[in-house]
Amino acid sequence: MRFQLSGDQAALRAGVRELLARLFDGEALRAAVDSSGLDRELWRELGAAGFFALRVPEADGGVGLGLPEAVLVFEEAGRVLLPGPLVATHLAAGAVDGAAEGEVVVAGVDRGGLVEWLDEADVVRGDAAGAVALRSVDPLTPLHRVPGALPRAVDPVAVLLTAAEQLGTATRAGELAVQHARTREQFGQPIGAFQAVKHLCAQMLVRAETARAAVYAAAVTADPVDIAAARLLADEAAERGARDCLQVHGGMGFTWECEVQLLVKRAWVRARRGGGGAESEELLAVDLLA
Repeated sequence: MRFQLSGDQAALRAGVRELLARLFDGEALRAAVDSSGLDRELWRELGAAGFFALRVPEADGGVGLGLPEAVLVFEEAGRVLLPGPLVATHLAAGAVDGAAEGEVVVAGVDRGGLVEWLDEADVVRGDAAGAVALRSVDPLTPLHRVPGALPRAVDPVAVLLTAAEQLGTATRAGELAVQHARTREQFGQPIGAFQAVKHLCAQMLVRAETARAAVYAAAVTADPVDIAAARLLADEAAERGARDCLQVHGGMGFTWECEVQLLVKRAWVRARRGGGGAESEELLAVDLLA
């Protein structure tokens, strides 16, 4: 079995990274935090690039690619902290008019009764009646909760795409930590020369690469058990990686001007999407006992 990306997949990832670098760079991230709203022009640009229609058959006007390619795209979205109900709109493409083109923003009520970006959504999948606004720790993920919402079955694809976003965030945390460790000096040398900092960066890399293997494998098998394992590993890589990145940055990592605190907050919020990892843990436990 080949685990390397194909030439087309590598080109897709490079193209998406280049596109997002143009559409949503660091300045755009800061502007999004300050505005606290969804950029509709950006949403339409994503639609025009095929972000939402990636898995819609070509006969229906989509790109006609598969789950492995979607994982690569969502990994890049997680790497730059792209805001908005990306997973919900992607899953609605082909079923909700305008979603594939980015003309319609779709939100969804998840298993835990949470709804992301409810006020910005044109269409809400699930019953959001009586939803109450919550104070979200992440300024780029406004949240509502539906009181008394009945548990809903979780779409494995939604779980996997969330894991892919977490993987992208874990990767970005590692990049920022290494960059800072190479340039920040103490006692006349880069802090990356100190063993404690080396260990933090190495652990971030190991967790991210372990999660990457699991996420990519689950994208190929589409097996619910594989997806559950990928979600748990990706959540851990993102949450612990962002926290370790914060530690490498020291006091400046907590400041509003630093991107690291945004990585931490997004990882926290995503890890609780769809009711958190409880269902994935239960699915793995049942499989181990079978």
